[in-house]
Amino acid sequence: MAANKTNLLLLLVSLFLTLNLVSAQLRRNFYAGSCPNVEQIVRSAVQLKVQQTFTTIPATLRLYFHDCFVNGCDASVMIASTNNNKAEKDHSDNLSLAGDGFDTVIKAKQALDAVASCRNKVSCADIITMATRDVVNLAGGPRYEVELGRLDGLSSTAASVEGKLPHPTDDVNKLTSLFAKNGLTLNDMIALSGAHTLGFAHCTKVFNRIYTFNKTSQVDPTVNKAYVAELQASCPRNVDPRVAINMDPTTPRQFDNVYYKNLQQGKGLFTSDQVLFTDRRSKPTVDLWAGNAKAFNQAFANSMIKLGRVGVKTGRNGNIRRDCGAFN
Repeated sequence: MAANKTNLLLLLVSLFLTLNLVSAQLRRNFYAGSCPNVEQIVRSAVQLKVQQTFTTIPATLRLYFHDCFVNGCDASVMIASTNNNKAEKDHSDNLSLAGDGFDTVIKAKQALDAVASCRNKVSCADIITMATRDVVNLAGGPRYEVELGRLDGLSSTAASVEGKLPHPTDDVNKLTSLFAKNGLTLNDMIALSGAHTLGFAHCTKVFNRIYTFNKTSQVDPTVNKAYVAELQASCPRNVDPRVAINMDPTTPRQFDNVYYKNLQQGKGLFTSDQVLFTDRRSKPTVDLWAGNAKAFNQAFANSMIKLGRVGVKTGRNGNIRRDCGAFN
């Protein structure tokens, strides 16, 4: 028992030192000398993409999470598979990532490369970070300052994704464990789950809650009964598996704290959403942010900055890709 506690302490100390080292390497004005207008150029490209399709917003946000949770924020999720390597994006957990998220990063990269002083000076990892901040803000969420200076990862394998990403059926214990592995707290997990105020999910992801919950009840009893009827109408048993529904049934195109209000009413789409309200450890925070949008926005911004420090590549551990989708 003592040995286990010692090992855990050493792990936490190591993680603390690593995160602090990363924080020192990242800075807000990283490209001031090489590409001073980097944030303006990326934002303009993102705005144009959002005007073309709203899906840009949730797709980019989700892409960022899936990148950072697997070996850190290093744009490894962008890499295309080859005959010799099955990359992260082709793992089953990533197949539902919408193409508009990838395209947002590609378009921003093209916009930067069109400026001579910025060409091949900005990492794809930093582009994803900036683009994610921008889509959150364009949807009505907070505009926070991003730390920059990441390099792009040198590895991307489907095998590395296994067990790293949250699943719709996860409980608070599982969620807390996954986030803790990335140096993120319970509060960070609750705040970042608020990203589900945007986006959509395929009907098949909620079938277990509305048709085959367990032996005694076909429907998850924590789901609002009126919401069950809505979900069953949108997602009949024989529905096309490509059909998707909004994560937030109330304000699906607005980044706001209504996600938490929905949880209070039993309208969390996934089990992993609703457990935040039913678990006594997370419920007080859900209640707090349901009633205080400003507090949620600040918490979300802080947690996004922390997420951006996960697994940052520097020095020989990374480079700046000429093509975000290929090692070069």
